[in-house]
Amino acid sequence: MPLDVAPRQLITTLYGLYARADHDWLSVASVVRLMDELGVDAAAVRSSVSRLKKRDVLRSVSMDGRAGYALSPSAVEVLREGDDRIWSRPRATVADGWLVVVFSVPESEREKRHALRSQLTRLGFGSAAPGVWVAPGPSYDELVRALDRLELTTYTEFFRGDYLGSGDVSARMREWWDLDAMSAAYGDFLEAYADVSSDSPHEAYRTYVPMLTAWRRLPYLDPGLPLEHLPQGWAGLAAGERFAELDAALRKPAGEHAQRLLRP
Repeated sequence: MPLDVAPRQLITTLYGLYARADHDWLSVASVVRLMDELGVDAAAVRSSVSRLKKRDVLRSVSMDGRAGYALSPSAVEVLREGDDRIWSRPRATVADGWLVVVFSVPESEREKRHALRSQLTRLGFGSAAPGVWVAPGPSYDELVRALDRLELTTYTEFFRGDYLGSGDVSARMREWWDLDAMSAAYGDFLEAYADVSSDSPHEAYRTYVPMLTAWRRLPYLDPGLPLEHLPQGWAGLAAGERFAELDAALRKPAGEHAQRLLRP
């Protein structure tokens, strides 16, 4: 049984897949057609687009006399950064060490503190102590780009190195991240897409877009934690392999069907 995903998440996936080659833009009619094929009616599309516009993910833009929506520059950057996590599925090793982020925000700028916490959580950082967050060492470049984009870098300090605290780092990781929730999310994905077949481009499209939408959050929930410190039989490996199989089988026919829907 496919996982439930919100219409606004489906729209973001559609833009990531099918708008970026055409000025990051889709006409209103195209968005409605693409979503109708996924079983989402026009009223739900309008409501979801409105929310995405309020979040500055989409902006109203007309092209060649046609009304439509374009990704904002910040949304384009976020999607571009997400490509590596989603399709490359990078995973750190013990040799990569840990990235530690310490932040301090004045009480008069509480909204900045909330924004920092939200961004660190979105990137998969674990909370080691109040104001101290940790992630695998290779997370540095992506983090700095994100904080620069949000103008939050000045509130932070970064350190990279080994864990030298008392106790086993594997046990500490269970305090920094909810590994059970991660494993369950991977398990849900595997169960939902264990037996998927597509006899036509239409069915491939109807499977691929929700599948990719469901997968997109998982590489952020798990920021590529080192396998050496994860439980044996980590479900993330099997889930990643299943995603790669489905992506290879469905992406092309789904794209062919989407292009037919995009023709005016």
